[in-house]
Amino acid sequence: MTNNLTKENHNFIYLFKKALKGNHQDFTKGSIGIAAFLLAVPMVLEMLMESIFAITDIFFVSGLGAQAVAVVGLTEAILTLLYAVAIGLSMAVTATIARRYGESNTEKANIVAGQTLWLGMIVALLIGFIGLNYAQDILALMGADAALIESGKSYTTIMLTGSITILYLFLINAIFRGAGDASVAMRSLWLANGINIVLDPILIYGIGPFPELGLTGAAVATTIGRGTGVIYQLVHLFGYDSKIKLSIQHLTFNLAVSLKLLKVSFGGVIQFLIATASWIALVRIVSTYGSSAVAGYTIAIRVVMFTILPAWGLSNAVATLVGQNLGAGKPERAEQSVWRIAKYNVYFLLSVAVVFIAVPEPIIGFFTQDRQVIQYGVDCLRFISYGYGFFAIGMIVVQAFNGAGDTMTPTKINFVCYWLIQIPLAYFLAKSLAMGPSGVFLAITISQSMLAVIGVWVFRKGLWKLKTI
Repeated sequence: MTNNLTKENHNFIYLFKKALKGNHQDFTKGSIGIAAFLLAVPMVLEMLMESIFAITDIFFVSGLGAQAVAVVGLTEAILTLLYAVAIGLSMAVTATIARRYGESNTEKANIVAGQTLWLGMIVALLIGFIGLNYAQDILALMGADAALIESGKSYTTIMLTGSITILYLFLINAIFRGAGDASVAMRSLWLANGINIVLDPILIYGIGPFPELGLTGAAVATTIGRGTGVIYQLVHLFGYDSKIKLSIQHLTFNLAVSLKLLKVSFGGVIQFLIATASWIALVRIVSTYGSSAVAGYTIAIRVVMFTILPAWGLSNAVATLVGQNLGAGKPERAEQSVWRIAKYNVYFLLSVAVVFIAVPEPIIGFFTQDRQVIQYGVDCLRFISYGYGFFAIGMIVVQAFNGAGDTMTPTKINFVCYWLIQIPLAYFLAKSLAMGPSGVFLAITISQSMLAVIGVWVFRKGLWKLKTI
């Protein structure tokens, strides 16, 4: 018995080290469990690092007061539109490159990667122009008062004009994930986060010879951290040994490939725009109850992101496995991968839910001492946790569709669950039934549960297996 446990521990450590180091394994063959593990470990750690960006900013900014936290929350709500575009494009990139790798066509995968850089640059220039000229107007549109706009305009401007760092982190990591080279994506986020954690307190509070920039310092630190991560990605994309290796010829603009990417990504972008626009609507409803409600909601959502993004790492592994196995002509193996990883995700998120429901006060209290903010945050954390089991399944199934290149099916599901159910229900519960912000939190739980039920029902029909890209 002892020998068997020792052998299992040895195998686990070996696989864990292999996942961190990276490998050129063929994920269309062999054990599905091992393939899922080798992909999921770096992807989970990558998403964990992405979530630490949000947690770090809130932690250090919270010392500036509820108003500063509210600025970060409102700006984050705006940035979710950018995340929607980045994630939508990323889904197309991952699905297309994974399919090409499943077909053993690495040259076409490299061409797709080159066009991805062009698309990211074009979107970043557009977002940067908007941020440079209309940051104050955007904050006003989000319901910020004059004082909030004055204190937050610099933060919002920097975050939007530096959007190329956000886009490239998402898009280039999508390239590596599609090729099954997730360890490079993971390490780029490690580097970016390490720099952000060091610079945040230094630039916000003026430690040592550095000036005290306050809220603006948080934006500068985050942008520098993400920018350094992008440089690391580009070095690996053009230089070091990886599955994707670009040269100058791959950067020649290819209209046909770019249009195909845009076609596949359209559903993904709309899919996440629907979800994030719904989230912005929820923030707008919560903002009618004051800065404390927005601050509590913002802190709780950041804590939720800390757990959800590692779960997104598992769902990203599903997207790669589905794409590569469909490319290799193995749809049944693709489906088996989905259910295997869905089971892991349910175990993980239910474990987190137990903690959030049992002891939410110390978690929210870690970020603020304001009792009113803590109470709003506790209510939000508990309500959302009640739906974690459904959410765990829903996010895996949705990414399975996306990995197959079928981005329109999740888009339709999102439209029903977020716009036809979540927004009207949140307003009804909060205003008509006078539940206040708790009505918004409950609406999130109900709509996420509905998404999982509908998603599984459609997935079992199997039409995603016939999708070509």
